Amino acid sequence: MSIFKELKAYTREFTRHWLQYLMLFLSLNLINQFIVIPLFRYVTTFVLQASAIPFVSYQNVVTIITTHTLVFVILIIELLLLLVVIYAQFAYLLHGVRAIYSENFTFKGSFKETWANVKKIRFGSLLLLGLYFLLVVPFADIVFRTPLLAKIQIPEFILDYMTRTPILLTILIVFYAVVLLFGIRLIFTLPLMVFGQKKTRTAMKKSWQLTKNAKWWAIILRLIIIGIFVSAILAIFYLAVYGLQLGWDLLPGKYPALVLAIINLSLIQIGSELVFIWASVISLLIIFAPLKITPINEATEKMPAGKILKTFTAVVFGLIVVTSVVTNILYLVGVNSHAPVVISHRGVDDKNGVQNTLESLRKTAKEKPDYVEIDLHETRDKQFIVVHDDNLQKLTGVNKTPSELTLKQLTKLTAKEDGHEAKLVSFDNYLKEAQRLNQKLLIEIKTTPQDSKTMLERFNQKYGQTIIKNKYQVQSLDYRVIEGLHEINPRLFVLYIQPYNFTYPRSVADGYSMEYSTLNSDFIWQAHLQDHPVYAWTINDEKLMMKMMYEQVDGLITDKVSLAKKTIKQFQDDSSYANRILNYIIVARMPNDLEA
Repeated sequence: MSIFKELKAYTREFTRHWLQYLMLFLSLNLINQFIVIPLFRYVTTFVLQASAIPFVSYQNVVTIITTHTLVFVILIIELLLLLVVIYAQFAYLLHGVRAIYSENFTFKGSFKETWANVKKIRFGSLLLLGLYFLLVVPFADIVFRTPLLAKIQIPEFILDYMTRTPILLTILIVFYAVVLLFGIRLIFTLPLMVFGQKKTRTAMKKSWQLTKNAKWWAIILRLIIIGIFVSAILAIFYLAVYGLQLGWDLLPGKYPALVLAIINLSLIQIGSELVFIWASVISLLIIFAPLKITPINEATEKMPAGKILKTFTAVVFGLIVVTSVVTNILYLVGVNSHAPVVISHRGVDDKNGVQNTLESLRKTAKEKPDYVEIDLHETRDKQFIVVHDDNLQKLTGVNKTPSELTLKQLTKLTAKEDGHEAKLVSFDNYLKEAQRLNQKLLIEIKTTPQDSKTMLERFNQKYGQTIIKNKYQVQSLDYRVIEGLHEINPRLFVLYIQPYNFTYPRSVADGYSMEYSTLNSDFIWQAHLQDHPVYAWTINDEKLMMKMMYEQVDGLITDKVSLAKKTIKQFQDDSSYANRILNYIIVARMPNDLEA
């Protein structure tokens, strides 16, 4: 049977039982959004708060292990339970799809089979199971887009670092190639565990054997075709809806256009979800076929949907639609379209100078960013130099750290970047120039083990009043700085920089700077409940800027100030409902629209 005939046959199967498939996937999405994710986050946040641990990162993991051993054990247990939950959800999904295909689906039956799978999990298998999920995340996302796996990714700032030199880029490419290879070769592991009742290691070995010959490529080809087909369908669908709204916007009368815009945006969300559910079901049936779980030519009769199932599906789907409509009204009428502040990352705008220097400050200030973000290091003679890196080799060619040189020695060094040259500058001189230019600063305090014990006290004593008077802000990746400045001078506005979104925001910080790749509306909403702003870094793409605005972020830390200001203006000033819908299509994560 040809690929397209096979897809056609599977599509007929989907249309026969679309209501059951819809309920299967929506039920898992609702369980994740309203039970699993909040529960795990609240438990984690509660445990950390009860132990006076404000965050978990590489900075304090050793301290947690050595001085809060019980907390560490609880966090490990949580992680293991999360792996079990992820496995249970995939098992439930696999059992559900097979049962619907075989005309004998019931929630009770699928839960019972899933529980039987969960009971067979052993502690030793969890580590292998965790490794398996890490490897197959790109493929699992095709089958089922669970937010539980959304944060298993390499943050963008690490990817940026890994692409700076040919050696690091080669390592990154090899890493992705290895992950891709293992992900493909282990694609049958989960079905073999769920349906074959095999242990994780045995299922992995069996999957590796099954993908030895060329037949496995036919499966990947089918999955690629589905991805292309879904992209084409959605592109045509989006263009049709956008074109309809574009024409309607030209007609007189504001409110009829708004009504149609609400309907169109809701159709985009609901239609996208249906298309992705279809793609997920077809993908699973394709993966099932080589394992002879659900033969494609098996004769089936139309399975009647029970009255309870129909009613339950209608109620759940109705609630989702109502929530979607309300959210869309707020978005379309501009209730949530507040402008984020624009923050120049390291004081530059589109490579207009050397980072953290007076020359780039003067050029960038002409673009009038709300803040210029700079980095401070303590020098050997207990002064402050404006520089980012712990080592001066990259910018100046001098293989020294700021703490090894005096301020006088440092300010004699010439930094080179993007075809520009400039002297390193003391914080005192940078501060004077910023005041002359009437430019607000976001000051990041960098820390190293060589810093003096009185660094924060001297920083506050020398600069605290100036920072408060000029409404500057301070931030740091080191939470000890946040706590220390909060205790020394509570009037300072201090943000905590987080490279990863792990728990709900709970700390003594006045706000947060978050690396954008794991930042989501949930974190932002929780921070806003405490009247704490959230800045996203580093945002250099126009689509990403619009997405962050849609998520209601409070600030964009960017290397492209001019682009950010232009994008914000376009995003806010354009009153066309068609363009607001287009912005939504461009910036929103369509697979998660009904899940968020």
